[in-house]
Amino acid sequence: MGIDTVLWSKLVTGMTLGFHVIFATIGVGIPLMIAIAELIGIRKQDFHYTLMAKRWARGFVISVAVGVVTGTAISLQLALVWPNFMKLAGNVIALPLFMEVFAFFFEAIFLGIYLYTWDRFKNPFVHWLLTIPIVAGAGMSAVFITTVNGFMNQPGGFTMQGGQFTAVNPVQAMLNTATFSKVFHVLSSAYLTGAALLAGIAAFTMLRKGVTGYHKKALKLMMAVVMLFGLLNTVTGDVSAKFLAEHQPEKLAAAEWHFETESGADLILLGWLNAEHKIIGALHLPKILSFLAFGNFNAKVTGLNEFPPDEQPPLLVHYFFDLMAGIGFSLLGISVLYFLFTFWKKRNEHNKWLLRMIALGAPLAFLGVELGWFYAELGRQPWILRGYMRVEEAATTSPSVRNLFFLFLLLYIVLGVVSVLVLRRLFNNNPAENEMEKWAQHAGDKRTGKGAHA
Repeated sequence: MGIDTVLWSKLVTGMTLGFHVIFATIGVGIPLMIAIAELIGIRKQDFHYTLMAKRWARGFVISVAVGVVTGTAISLQLALVWPNFMKLAGNVIALPLFMEVFAFFFEAIFLGIYLYTWDRFKNPFVHWLLTIPIVAGAGMSAVFITTVNGFMNQPGGFTMQGGQFTAVNPVQAMLNTATFSKVFHVLSSAYLTGAALLAGIAAFTMLRKGVTGYHKKALKLMMAVVMLFGLLNTVTGDVSAKFLAEHQPEKLAAAEWHFETESGADLILLGWLNAEHKIIGALHLPKILSFLAFGNFNAKVTGLNEFPPDEQPPLLVHYFFDLMAGIGFSLLGISVLYFLFTFWKKRNEHNKWLLRMIALGAPLAFLGVELGWFYAELGRQPWILRGYMRVEEAATTSPSVRNLFFLFLLLYIVLGVVSVLVLRRLFNNNPAENEMEKWAQHAGDKRTGKGAHA
């Protein structure tokens, strides 16, 4: 029996993206949290917030290191696993790929300066200013790589001649019609997930070791950010839905199991399909799909049956879409509940059930990101470059791709285990309380002159 190289190519890329997106999301989301915490620490002259920035920055460096390895693996796989795609589109996507690398090095340079210049400036705002290029570099990395994904969904910026892309305008290709909605959603999701991760860590620590001033402040700050970006994420989701309705109606129809074109289309939540593709056990929200797609309850929404069967995305994406949206609304709901308990004096916002929900929100946020990316990629099927190249046309024909899968699987297992072990030693052996005691002792020595040189 021959090896299905297309299937193995999908497995290699899916595994790599699934692993990389964890560290890429941390790499984009955490710098903003570091900047917010340090700024509040300076303005309030509260070392708790300064300590948050210091500790989060240490963990962030580990994620950056792993993200570099997995990002390099993706670049390598584009050439090895999808050679025909690179042959066709390589000259179009070369600019954003190069700019993504440039943005990373820009971020890395200032991150190194930031880490080694704590307490080196008389004015602490000077040190905080170093977070701006770090946040910008991390964000621009996401922007540039997302434009590549946008191009794969909405190709443009070239002329097709003799089966090749000519007269290439890489800037126009980057600024494709999918770029705005995708970039908007990717950035808001990364910031939401970064805040949910740090809030979850604070809640988990409070459950294990009790409530402390440091963790109370960290939790409250991050829950405020979760609520802010949770609200913004609903806006980005709405923008994405309207983009799909206009430019990729087959993807929206597959996600919503909307088979027949009709006005006043229902939004379908949950449920499953029987052998005849009849929807069972779903919740129907009358006319809501039309409103989400076009802002009009009676708008006509194109059904999936309007497209050839061999160009329809897999119906499995419905589950990804529902779970992704459900997680997003759950995170927003948890943050609202936390602040309701905060301002409602009869309730305790640090009760165990609420802390457990917040702690659970961290892995759920990453699951939501994973589901979102798998929905984005599977929803484009059968195309790797929509309208120009199908997945099976782009994949390698080399049987070695199977060996490549197990090689990268081993790499990711090693990286994952090492990352967890390093982070555990970094923080478990040096809890925040110990650092607070050292700081208090150092501050006392400075006031009494014990640490002064003769």
